[in-house]
Amino acid sequence: MSKLLTVFGATGNQGGSVIRAVLADPTLSKEFKIRGITRDASKPAAHALAGRGVEVKAADMSSKTSLAEAIKGSHTIFLVTTPDFMSGQASQELTHGKNVADVAQEAEVQHVIFSSLLHVTEATNGRLKHVLHFDMKADVERYIRSKGLSSTFILPGYFMSNFTALQMLKKGEDGVYTLVYPVGDKAEFPLIDTESDIGKYVVAAIRSRTKVLGKQILAAADYYTPTRIISEFEEVTGKKGRFVSVDAKTYKSFLPEPMAEEMLENHLFIKNPGYFVGKSLKESLDLLTEAGLKPTTWKDFLEKNKGVFE
Repeated sequence: MSKLLTVFGATGNQGGSVIRAVLADPTLSKEFKIRGITRDASKPAAHALAGRGVEVKAADMSSKTSLAEAIKGSHTIFLVTTPDFMSGQASQELTHGKNVADVAQEAEVQHVIFSSLLHVTEATNGRLKHVLHFDMKADVERYIRSKGLSSTFILPGYFMSNFTALQMLKKGEDGVYTLVYPVGDKAEFPLIDTESDIGKYVVAAIRSRTKVLGKQILAAADYYTPTRIISEFEEVTGKKGRFVSVDAKTYKSFLPEPMAEEMLENHLFIKNPGYFVGKSLKESLDLLTEAGLKPTTWKDFLEKNKGVFE
């Protein structure tokens, strides 16, 4: 009998990546049936998943009763929580994460895989205390661990899609694409193509379950400095680019007020002590290799998205 993998955020980038990767895996696609959890099962993206054989269910993350029905019968779950950057305050991430953990424990789920991040406030001894979308996920991770659940934590790096969807590489009137950050050119960004690669790390974690229980998997292709980001951008696209380092006040002026401080401190964290506090990516990349998988490099991502810069 097939085991059940329940994927939260099924119609989002991370959950969608997990579903695609498991369906594409010749072993796991036979070992697991997939249930996709979304807030709205009537969306076209949800119907598309159903067309691929995924059982789609709607669930209210604030309701344990709803979550109990969503998780029922699951062997493994992938959980991602969603921040509200524009609120300027703590979102429901912690509440939602705790609710899922409580229900997963009651349902005796065998493997909880959570999309987590580091606790910026603690890692900087309180110097940077406004990066709530990191801290909330770290608190959820801590709660999952406290429940004694068999769990693995995948920590996504800096999204490559930020440079396209959020136009962090913006074309100026002179035709040059400019990257502006409140950090110097030696800062290291661990880049990941989330839509393509989160699922790869989840596949690797499921295939090596006993090896990764209780561990954090750092999900990124490599560390990239702003100058390397620009250099490879120019090489692949044939467009001109430049990196500009600005002060904190100037950087905040580019952003909506509710999220400005959080985004500033997010980048200052990358500067010091580092997005993954200086940890090597080797162990996580080796895990992918063992599963016969490769990460999407920045050059790979640019090749796929050349049209954005035309």
